[in-house]
Amino acid sequence: MAEEKAEVAGSSISQPSEPASSSSSSVSQPSWFTPKRLLVIFCLVNLINYMERGAMASNGVNGSPKTCTANGTCTAGTGIQGEFNLSNFEDGVLSSAFVVGLLIGCPIFASLSKSYNPFRLIGFGLSVWMLAVIGCGLSFSFWFIAICRMVVGIGEASFVSLAAPFIDDNAPAKQRTAWLGIFYMCISTGYAIGYVYGGLVGDHLKWRYAFFGVAILMFPFIVLGWIMKPLQLKGFTHADRTKASNSVTTVSDAQGLEVSAVKAGSFTLKERFGQETPKNSSISEPESPKMNQRSRFLKDMRDLLREKTFIVSVLGYTAYNFVIGAYSYWGPKAGRNIYKMENADMIFGGVTIICGILGTLAGGYLLDYLTSTIRNAFKLLTGAVLAGAIFCFSAFCFKNMYGFLVFFGIGEVLVFATQAPVNYVCLHCVKPSLRPLSMAISTVAIHLFGDVPSSPLVGLLQDQIHSWRKTSLILTSFLFLAAAFWFIGVFMKSVDRYNEEESNEHASESGAASDTRTGALPEGKD
Repeated sequence: MAEEKAEVAGSSISQPSEPASSSSSSVSQPSWFTPKRLLVIFCLVNLINYMERGAMASNGVNGSPKTCTANGTCTAGTGIQGEFNLSNFEDGVLSSAFVVGLLIGCPIFASLSKSYNPFRLIGFGLSVWMLAVIGCGLSFSFWFIAICRMVVGIGEASFVSLAAPFIDDNAPAKQRTAWLGIFYMCISTGYAIGYVYGGLVGDHLKWRYAFFGVAILMFPFIVLGWIMKPLQLKGFTHADRTKASNSVTTVSDAQGLEVSAVKAGSFTLKERFGQETPKNSSISEPESPKMNQRSRFLKDMRDLLREKTFIVSVLGYTAYNFVIGAYSYWGPKAGRNIYKMENADMIFGGVTIICGILGTLAGGYLLDYLTSTIRNAFKLLTGAVLAGAIFCFSAFCFKNMYGFLVFFGIGEVLVFATQAPVNYVCLHCVKPSLRPLSMAISTVAIHLFGDVPSSPLVGLLQDQIHSWRKTSLILTSFLFLAAAFWFIGVFMKSVDRYNEEESNEHASESGAASDTRTGALPEGKD
């Protein structure tokens, strides 16, 4: 009789394993969401996001300040800078205000992804983004639009933290870096389209309409994020288990033995323990959700900051973004002043679109061709950014516009080739459950110490030396610093942790089953 009870108990534990896996797969990939559709959706959202930033930097939207000659003749300013009478430094601060929102939002969304479905968090974040962008179009003062830019950063934080892990999960194993390259290609392409879009809207309508337009473009994807069946990330299947552990109920049978029923989704696990439980025993109250989430976040941060590969990767990425951020914001103005470009928005936009697409895709496909490893990624990063720095620096030495465009174009192709490899390193040097936090902290770092200070500092430098050529050469020299950081990464001992947690998870599952047979309740896995 005892043997029969043991067999029933053992089979009741082993049987639900198949439904659990099928349930997990159905959650992780609903029927409508093929991997390619997911990639297209995220690429379009990324494109619109950076299109808004490009429009903000365009001459048509950003405009120019009021100017007066020595004889007292004044020319009215245009766009945001002219309407609010901003200096170059103030204008640079406005371009960087969104990072305050990123700084607040990225860690929060990365932490919440362990308690709430990440796909729904993206839908919520994009809703905040759209409302803030509309606020930019309705702004009536410098401080109002600056606050709206900060809120734009909060909304963007949900997407930049969670989109790349989703893509990395769903991409074919041999094309992961290429898919990341396609996704990050939308950054430069979005910026470039934004230049052109902002120039056209600013010249023919008013600069405010540029913000209203991108908000309308984002709206369908916000609706999609709320109504579509949500996806689940690798390393985050713990959500169902947490529900399971919270729904444990104890029932006494006729013989005084206790039955534990663990309800998880659509199936139920039942087991009879072989020994009597004292009547005065009780299951301890779960830890406060707020305290649990805070301690878990601090532990994750500690684990992340101990990863030397991640630190070196982000240091190089920050130096790189210091230059690229200032290029994207001040490039059209520098081109117009140095080379007297009549259509600087169109020219810079066209060059950036072509070079961004070629460079970002080439970097992703090249790393896959070389075999996607962290060390190969660092080798590619070092060579590409070093060669790109040489070409971009040489470009600003040309007095002829066409010579500048050729060398600057080659330099941009090489520099943009780093996008997919550097994000590959950030995703694969940490265990799966840390990937959203890894992307969040890297995003905060590259903005907080990269393009956020670079835009106002370049504006301040230009206000002092009054030479866009010298300013551009000083700025470009920071690309050599990025190459130095990534060169260090080539010689570091790095481990690809993409599947690390998955193996640990299987071990913990078997351990939990063993504990259950001896009368212990399995613990929920974070």
